[in-house]
Amino acid sequence: MFKASTMAAVIAALPAVTVAQANLTAETTSPGSTPHYIDTTLAAVLESAGVASLQITEGATLTNSVQAVAEGQLDMAPAPLILPFLMSRGIGPYSGVGEEKGAELAGNLRALFFTAASAQIFGHYDSGAITDITQLDGLRIWNGPPRGAALTSGRAAVQLLSGLTEGEGYEGIQSPWPDTVSSITGGGADGWTIPEGLPSGRQIAISAAGAITIYDMPSDLLNSELGQQIMNAPGHAVYSVPVDEYRAAYEGNDITIVTDDDTFDSFATAFAQIVPASMDDELAYQVTKAFLEGQERFETGSPRGPYLFLSFGDIDGTSQGVCGAVKMLMHPGAIRAYEEAGHTVADCVRP
Repeated sequence: MFKASTMAAVIAALPAVTVAQANLTAETTSPGSTPHYIDTTLAAVLESAGVASLQITEGATLTNSVQAVAEGQLDMAPAPLILPFLMSRGIGPYSGVGEEKGAELAGNLRALFFTAASAQIFGHYDSGAITDITQLDGLRIWNGPPRGAALTSGRAAVQLLSGLTEGEGYEGIQSPWPDTVSSITGGGADGWTIPEGLPSGRQIAISAAGAITIYDMPSDLLNSELGQQIMNAPGHAVYSVPVDEYRAAYEGNDITIVTDDDTFDSFATAFAQIVPASMDDELAYQVTKAFLEGQERFETGSPRGPYLFLSFGDIDGTSQGVCGAVKMLMHPGAIRAYEEAGHTVADCVRP
């Protein structure tokens, strides 16, 4: 028999056994946006946990990113839920794909977790032409990037506020996400409507060029038939934050917050963190497990942390906006991570 000392020497001589980290590719939005913060924080969490190295491309158009994940060319991306919905029908930005292929591609997507962290706002420079956000006739309004979910929401916001449609009453201004701030600060728009997290680095950057005012969606309009249609549209979710908290988040910047009551109310852009359905179950489990265990880091790593509305608890499907018109199934590995953490997962998101 081996002596204990001999056995110890043999073990010490053996090469160290390490668990190799996965190398994952991801695309996200521009710095200053909520998806960007979530993805870069997730990358740090996964690296610290020894789960994966996440190589992120910034400033992406998520319309393209969602399709890349569906085609298996990309490992991960934040997906506004309207995009898988449109893809599944082969309409909107995916009209060139067609209904049959679109449904097949959408069926290749799975969610690891959900968020509804970006709410639609309307803003303008105090020195500009806008004095009433319901009177936008003849003005230039930045309402999104050239295509995608944000543009759909931006157009809906302007219609809700003013009753106008793009090209028939106002001029819609679009630019890629990385050019948003320069397009606005350069005088290219009279006002802007953008889905933003709280606080938004983009709005702070815009305000550096002059005092601005940010508005929620007025209660009477939000409660109207059109407002409720927009609120309940595929890819949207309810957003409400006490206005004092909203103002406090921008304290020290030349930004005025205007609401008609004591809450900042709007419609949020509902997101899923998507991966291909073919992702290895164990990898999806480990990524989601690290995400759940990293809750404190997500919530304290940025001033916007408390307002992320990330899905760290039960998944009921309704709150996440994925058990109605939008269908988004979770990856089995992610479901296992949630259930092991003591959370319930609705049947409607199970594959």
